[in-house]
Amino acid sequence: MNLPIVVGVDGSEPSLRAVDRAADEAALRGAGLRLVYASLWERYEGGLFAHDVDKPSEDVTGVDIVATAESRARRRQPGVRVTTDLPAEAPEYALVRESRTALAVVVGCRGRSSVTEALLGSVSVMVAAHAHCPVFVVRGSHDTQARSRARGRIVVGVGEKPTGSAAVRFATEEALLHGVPLEAVRAWRRPVHATTGHPLISGEPAHLYEQQATEALEEALRDLPEGLPVQRRTVEAHARDALVAASREADLLVVGARRRHGHLGLQLGRVAHGVLHHAACPVAVVPEPD
Repeated sequence: MNLPIVVGVDGSEPSLRAVDRAADEAALRGAGLRLVYASLWERYEGGLFAHDVDKPSEDVTGVDIVATAESRARRRQPGVRVTTDLPAEAPEYALVRESRTALAVVVGCRGRSSVTEALLGSVSVMVAAHAHCPVFVVRGSHDTQARSRARGRIVVGVGEKPTGSAAVRFATEEALLHGVPLEAVRAWRRPVHATTGHPLISGEPAHLYEQQATEALEEALRDLPEGLPVQRRTVEAHARDALVAASREADLLVVGARRRHGHLGLQLGRVAHGVLHHAACPVAVVPEPD
């Protein structure tokens, strides 16, 4: 079964940048591209339409939005087969359902400030939290522009369970497809009781935790294909902060998601949630097996 790349569209400029990314991914993978417009999207995102949608917002229909996205995708990647769907349901439910039969889902993100980004990016976060396949969140807005792919690097965060990491496998595949190096980052922190400044007390614990981080990196990367340039980096910091810093020099940041079961259902962990809101480049959230 040839699974497609699915992209959510709503007529906004961020969603059209997501179409660009999705079309490129489909072309690289020899996959089809599926454009999905959920008719209840305005309830979440408002009527901020891109210039490509050449109508007053009050006259724009779902058919117009999909037609504009389809035209853009065909111009960017003429060889990719494009299909469309306009389900009459909320976008997060439509895209999570689509994720069951997709190689990946791609969504845009409009977060514009620390105050409003959680609300404006709610669909993106919900899809990333519940999808059954990797989710690309193409960040970009008035003050957080999604950068063009000119950095030449895929960054992946190595988590607490490095063996068999789906995020590492996905990041490796992306690096190979795009012909760029892979950078693996493992953050570590010494416990509070090991932060004393006395060198006879603090030196050995710090060295121990850094060594454990190095070993975790080696374990995560032990099955990489030969010939792929790889940079290994351990950082003493919160994982979110280390990955956000690394994203400033990356084309894509890849993180794994071991979803937590709680009273609100499946939820992303703090690291994945944090980088979705603060990364300086597109983010791919990859479900990890339990």
